[in-house]
Amino acid sequence: MSALSLRNIEKSFGGNHILKGVTLDAGPGEFIALVGPSGCGKSTLLRILAGLETADSGDILIAGRDMTAAHAADRNIAMVFQSYALYPHLTAAQNIAVPLVMRRLTRARRLPFLGRMMPGQRKAVADIHRDVRDMAASLKIDHLLDRKPGQMSGGQRQRVALARAMVRRPSIFLMDEPLSNLDANLRVHARGEIVDLHRRAGVPTLYVTHDQAEALSMADRVAVMIGGSLLQLASPQVIYEDPQHVEVAKFIGQPRINLIASQVEDGATVALGGTRCRLVDRAAAAGSAVTLGIRPEFVSVSRQGNEGLPARIERLEFLGSEVIVYCRLDAIGETMVAKVTPAEGADLSPGVPVRLTADARHIFVFSKDGSRLAAAPLSSIVTREALHG
Repeated sequence: MSALSLRNIEKSFGGNHILKGVTLDAGPGEFIALVGPSGCGKSTLLRILAGLETADSGDILIAGRDMTAAHAADRNIAMVFQSYALYPHLTAAQNIAVPLVMRRLTRARRLPFLGRMMPGQRKAVADIHRDVRDMAASLKIDHLLDRKPGQMSGGQRQRVALARAMVRRPSIFLMDEPLSNLDANLRVHARGEIVDLHRRAGVPTLYVTHDQAEALSMADRVAVMIGGSLLQLASPQVIYEDPQHVEVAKFIGQPRINLIASQVEDGATVALGGTRCRLVDRAAAAGSAVTLGIRPEFVSVSRQGNEGLPARIERLEFLGSEVIVYCRLDAIGETMVAKVTPAEGADLSPGVPVRLTADARHIFVFSKDGSRLAAAPLSSIVTREALHG
C-alpha cells in the first residue's frame, strides 16, 4: 500500500487551469522531488495535500485513508515553507514547541496563569520542553534555543523551521523550496542535512524545487511538472537518461539538451546529419515532423578529418572539470552545444572551424506532440551532405 496517493487532482483559479489531473503515489519513507518551472503548479499541489487549498476534484489518500475532505489539523502533515514562517517575537525553542503546544495542551492549559493550575499541565509542559531540547540537539541548534529569528542566520532559521516540522513526528513531510533563501555554498551543505533528516524520520517527503540539481541529487524519484501536468515520475537517472517527453528533456540537464527539427524519412528513419536511427516502436509516416535531441556530453568536437557536421565555435565556458563549447552549424545556422574535457578543449577558441559528431546511441526522437518515439541507431557517421538530405 502506498503511504500517500494523489488521484486526478484538478485545480483552477478563475480561468487558469493550474493542475490538470495530477496522479502520484509515494511509498513509505520515499523522497520525491517535484520539479518544474515557476507557475507549473508544484506549490499548489503541496498546499492541497496539506489542506491549505481545496482541489476542484480528485482524491487524497494517506496510509489508505481518504483524507480529501479532512481539515489540515487532522492530516498529521508537516510543511516547511520557503520563508520558514517563524514567529519573530518567539525564541527558537518557543517556535519549535508551537505544534506540540497546540496538540498537547488544551485551550485552558495554554492560559498564562490559570493554565498552571490545571491538572497535568506541568508534566505536559515538561515533556514538551524535553522533546524540543532533544530535537534541537539532533539538529545541532540547541545553542540557539534562546535566540529569536532576527538574531539568527538564514541557515540557522532553516534548521529551526525543520525542527518545528520534525518535532511533531508527522506522517508526511512537505517542503516548499526550503533552501531558496540560502547562499550557494550553504544550499549544497543543507541538501545533505535534509536527506539525512528524511532518512532518520522515515516518512514520505514531497520536496518542491525549481532547481534541478537539488531534485536530482536529493530525491529517490523526481516528478517533472510542466504547465500543470505531471509529465514523468521516475528515478533521477531515468529522468535524465530516458526522458519520455521533449519538455522533460529540455528542463532536465545543464547545459540544455540540443534540439534540432527534422522529419521522418522513408523506412521510418530519422537523421541527425549522417547519424541515422530507425523508429522501432511507433510507425510515423514519411515526412512527419519530429524533433531530435542529443545531450551535449554525447557531441564530439574535432578540428581534424572530414567526418562530422561543419561548424564554427561561437564561445566557450570553462567550468573547471569541463568545458562547454557553443558551435554554430554551417549548414542550418543553429547552435549546437558540446561538453568536453579541459584537455579536449585546450586547442579550441572562438571562430575556429570544427566538425561535430553525435553518438547515435544517445539520440532522442520526439513526435510533434512532444511524446518520445523509440528509436535504434543505424549508423554514427555525420556528413554535411546527409544533413541536406
